[in-house]
Amino acid sequence: MGAVLSIDAGTTGVTVLAIDEAGRVMARGYREFPQHFPKPGWVEHDPEEIWQATLAAGAQCLHEAGMDPANVACIGITNQRETTVLWERDGMRPVCRAIVWQDRRTAGICQAMKDSGQEEEVRARTGLLLDPYFSATKLVWLLAEVPDLRRRAESGKIAFGTVDSWILARLTAGRVHATDSSNASRTLLYDLRERRFHPDLLAIFGIPEEILPDILPSSGEFGRTDPETFLGINAPIGGIAGDQQAALFGQACFSPGMTKNTYGTGSFVLMNTGTAPVPSRAGLLTTVAWTIDGQTEYALEGSVFITGAAIQWLRDGLGIISQASETEPLATTVPDTGGVYFVPAFTGLGAPYWDPHARGTIVGLTRGTTRAHLLRAAVEAMAFQSRDVVEVMSAEAATPVAELRVDGGASVMDLLCQFQADQLGTVVRRPAVRETTAMGAAYLAGLSAGVWSSRQEIADHWALDRAFEPQADQASRESAYRGWKRAVERARNWAEPE
Repeated sequence: MGAVLSIDAGTTGVTVLAIDEAGRVMARGYREFPQHFPKPGWVEHDPEEIWQATLAAGAQCLHEAGMDPANVACIGITNQRETTVLWERDGMRPVCRAIVWQDRRTAGICQAMKDSGQEEEVRARTGLLLDPYFSATKLVWLLAEVPDLRRRAESGKIAFGTVDSWILARLTAGRVHATDSSNASRTLLYDLRERRFHPDLLAIFGIPEEILPDILPSSGEFGRTDPETFLGINAPIGGIAGDQQAALFGQACFSPGMTKNTYGTGSFVLMNTGTAPVPSRAGLLTTVAWTIDGQTEYALEGSVFITGAAIQWLRDGLGIISQASETEPLATTVPDTGGVYFVPAFTGLGAPYWDPHARGTIVGLTRGTTRAHLLRAAVEAMAFQSRDVVEVMSAEAATPVAELRVDGGASVMDLLCQFQADQLGTVVRRPAVRETTAMGAAYLAGLSAGVWSSRQEIADHWALDRAFEPQADQASRESAYRGWKRAVERARNWAEPE
């Protein structure tokens, strides 16, 4: 049996892993791609740059593994979700830049829909909120702003997809236009109970059905790669899932109540809720986790927009560090933040606040504040924002979080993991392989291709790197959290809604 190739198309770059039958990472390729910020609050990607990064990362991975393309057993795809890509079916040329999940340009559209009383139906059907985060209002904006786009879309010349669909189309030389249920559930167009793009939702947003991809199970064959297009590889594409659902799968959170947090550009807490969607009334999202063997499972999710991106800003925007790896060594040179709180609401606040008008705020500065204090405050903000989500999640699911499995780039920091355990009052477990997003996509693909026989076999591959037990006393934990909540209120009261 050959290796599984996993493509993880994230927000800032593409990672490709080669994974063997034992769940070991044989090789890794990575390429960043540019971020485009044409206006305040706007975030865009060039779809062609994402595809070129995919090719480069894949070639690097194959080279590092010394692997013949013929030895690729199957391919999995995972992706930044909600990001909206439009391309011409004939020739697969992007219509325009992709609008990224972080983009806030449709805040006015969302507010107008709320004011007209449409949010309740949308929320009941989709499990989501009317927020610029999701795909549908990005489509509304594009259909209104790109000349002649609506006519071309209605005539069947234009394809819409999240990034998984775009990469799938390129891998198959345009033969397949599809997505999986987890990505479909992030568009505001997917009915959770009927498990399809619903005509009533399409009517609410004015989205033509002709542009939509097919919805397929998360584990199962989506098609085969075109060897002339993709590195000489002729292999089945066997699994697709949105990045956070893939991470939940990669963390082997297969039982209801199991919870993970991925610290990436943003942070995303997901709890497996089993085969029934759990509605949220307190700012969480109800979403599809995955569909396997005809059975759909669901999750509760809390989406935090900016965590790791705050470190990038301190590096690139302020220049107080030259590389992200300096964060923990510098932050641990001080015992605490010196009373500084950093609310990184650069693109508003996500769960559980859903406030697109909040703005990034740093409070508590004194003449004694150093860059170490700012870095430590940025790290602690990751944990505070995650606690905001976990407390609501535990209440709504009526299930306490017995442990939190963590992954993503920032989880390498012991400082973060320990502070997270202290703030939650529960154990935080960090796996030996922290690229669980790519691992989840590989496992979904490998299940369909027979590389792995069952979820239990996958769970047996999960290995612990370190467990972080809570150490802080209750009084200091709550005092720190009260300060955070005050800082959040400052961030939310800074700007009046437009």
